[in-house]
Amino acid sequence: MRILIDIGHPAHVHYFRNFYQEMTKNGHQFLITARKKEVSHDLLIAYNIPFIDRGKGSQSMIGKLAYLPKGDAILFREAKKFNPDLFMSFSSPYAAQVSSILRKPHIAFDDTEHARLGRLLYSPFTDVVLSPSSYKGKRSTKQVFFNGYLELCYLHPNRFKPSATIRDELNLEKEERFVLLRFVSWQATHDTGHSGISLENKRRVVREFSKYSKVFISSEEELPDDLKPHRLAISPEQIHDVINEAGLVFGESATMASEAAVLGTPAIYLDDDGRGYTDDLEKSYGLVFNYTESLQDQERAIRKGTEILSDTGINKKFEERRQKMLSEKIDVTQFLIDFVEEYMEGREK
Repeated sequence: MRILIDIGHPAHVHYFRNFYQEMTKNGHQFLITARKKEVSHDLLIAYNIPFIDRGKGSQSMIGKLAYLPKGDAILFREAKKFNPDLFMSFSSPYAAQVSSILRKPHIAFDDTEHARLGRLLYSPFTDVVLSPSSYKGKRSTKQVFFNGYLELCYLHPNRFKPSATIRDELNLEKEERFVLLRFVSWQATHDTGHSGISLENKRRVVREFSKYSKVFISSEEELPDDLKPHRLAISPEQIHDVINEAGLVFGESATMASEAAVLGTPAIYLDDDGRGYTDDLEKSYGLVFNYTESLQDQERAIRKGTEILSDTGINKKFEERRQKMLSEKIDVTQFLIDFVEEYMEGREK
C-alpha cells in the first residue's frame, strides 16, 4: 500500500509516527508532506521520518484561505509523482481535496468539535472521519468512533517508555517537584475570538506555583522578559518525558492537558470552547480540570492548581485514576493499523 500523510501541526507528527513505523515494517510505502509550523519539521527529523516541506501557510484567516490553492497545488504535484492508494491526515483540507481530485480515499482524524471552518473545507472530500467516542456535538455519518483519545496513539504504555535522564537534563534533584505551564498563540482557525489567560494572571500563576515547586513555561509566543527565565529549554521530542515527570500541567493547550492526563499527571485546562475529550477525562476519570477563559475561572483554576500542589498524596491518586482509564481505553495506533488494512482490503473486493 502507498500512503500519503499530510502533517499540519506538531501534534499530528505524534498521531501518525508509530503508525508510520509499524506500517513501514510491514512493507507499506509512505510520502509525508508537512507544513513548517513550530517544531513539526524538527520532530519528523528527530524520528527519522522523511518528508516534503509544503511551506509555512499563514496565521490569519484570510491568509489561510488564500493559501488553500497553493497548498492543494503542492500536494497534487507530489501525489501525482507518488501515486498513493490512500490519503491520511488530521482534518487536512489539502489532503482531502487532492484525494478527491485523484479519486483516492481520504481517512481523517478529527477530535476538535468547534473547528467548523476546517470541517467545511475537508469533510465533503473525505471518506472516513475517525473520532474519539467522547466527541460531542453534531456527528457526521462519515464518522467512525474509537474508544480512546488521540494521545493514546503515542502515550499508551505500549508506545511510550519514559526517559530515565530527563530530570538530569532539567537540572532537577530526584524528588524535586516542578510545574509545566503551557501558553498558546491562539492563531489556529478554530481559535478566533479567544484571548486565553491574561498576562497578569500568567505572572500570578508563576508567583503562586513557585511557592510549591519549580516552574517551567512552554509558550508558542515570545515571553516577556520577566518570564523568560522560566522558559523550558529541551528538544521538542522530549516534551512528553517532561510532562510525565511534572507535578502539574497548567495552561491553554487541550492536547497537552490530555497528554498529561493519559500519563497520570494532573492537568488544568482553560478554554471557552473546551473539548469533548478533556470533558470526558474530567467526568469519567478526574484526570483533567476544565475551566473557561473568564477572569473568574482563571482565579478558580489558579486556586485548583495550588490545591493540587499542596496535596502530598496526589501522585498515587492520579496513577490509580490513570490505570482505570487505561483499562477502559485502547491502543489507538493498533486500532488505526487494523482499521486501515481492513478498510483498504474491503475497497479491493
